[in-house]
Amino acid sequence: MISIGIVGAGAIVRSSHLPAYRKAGFDVAAVADVDGERARALASEFGVQRAYDDADALIASGVDVVDIAVPAEAQPEIALAAIAAGKPVLCQKPFALSLPEAARVVEAAEQAGVPLAVNQQMRWSPLVRRAHELVTSGVIGEPERLAFDISIHTDFAQWEFLRRAPRLEFLYHSIHYLDATRYLLGEPTRLTAWAGRAIEQTTIGETRTLTVLELPNAIATISADHNDRARPLNRAELRIVGSRGTIVGEIGLFYDAPHGRPDRIGVALRDDVEAEMQTLPGAWFPDAFAGPMSDLLASAAGGPEPLTNGRDNLRTLALVLAAYESVERQAPIDVQEWTSGRLEAVGVAQGGSVSTSPIEEKEEHE
Repeated sequence: MISIGIVGAGAIVRSSHLPAYRKAGFDVAAVADVDGERARALASEFGVQRAYDDADALIASGVDVVDIAVPAEAQPEIALAAIAAGKPVLCQKPFALSLPEAARVVEAAEQAGVPLAVNQQMRWSPLVRRAHELVTSGVIGEPERLAFDISIHTDFAQWEFLRRAPRLEFLYHSIHYLDATRYLLGEPTRLTAWAGRAIEQTTIGETRTLTVLELPNAIATISADHNDRARPLNRAELRIVGSRGTIVGEIGLFYDAPHGRPDRIGVALRDDVEAEMQTLPGAWFPDAFAGPMSDLLASAAGGPEPLTNGRDNLRTLALVLAAYESVERQAPIDVQEWTSGRLEAVGVAQGGSVSTSPIEEKEEHE
């Protein structure tokens, strides 16, 4: 088996990474954290053989793959060290705070021939996976409109690094929906965004956002508000309207907090008089966390590039950073021009492997 070493022993590793990897039968051989006692406690809880208080020690320990689960500002240097040691790497999203910094990691991995993936695990959530299957099969015809509508209460202050983050919602939450939109519809051409704060919030960064994405033949909107304390009326929904029908889904994780419930999905074709919501097996957290790692392990064993490879994820990170630029300018952003300009400024080409859009997949299948 290919062994995994995890850098970071925080809450998300304990609640999602390790439970998902255990369920999938992956071999987690080591964990490291700057708080050595926390690393040892987590290793003991999950039966991990080795614990370290230093990322370099873990990288040198003989593990085959490195999963980096630390805040974004610390990821690039750890990723570069792992890549230099020839270790395939799974970074968390966002895997850097700037496009040039992220591109530096991507190019290092490509030059070394080392697989690099980013943990955009929402692509493996039950709802998004099923919606993708329905879109690519042509059930609803050509997608014309997509909407993520999220109105929930999230206490970001429970994570100290998020409480202090000057950039918050786009960078750490809506990044999921931006990536899922790319996966479901393809590449946006133009982006317009708005961001705000709640009067009572204790975090520094934005907690209310609205993003409008224009695509060649469709439009997508992402509305996210983390200040809705009316729990019985909270919602977390996905809607995709096509030329022949509509998909409606619920992101179960955000209902019945903190436990969540299963995702649900319904499909209605044009002029249907009723639509039945179906419960989907599995869960976004923690089950979907096995997806990106499984992809990376397959690539490390000689398989194809991971779906959420580093080069592909530059486009998701570009959408996030372009959203901040749109807010600052109070104007739309030409995504291709904006992204190309920032990558070319540091000598990085925008090409390379990116995920195929559902429409392109459908045309290839036909």
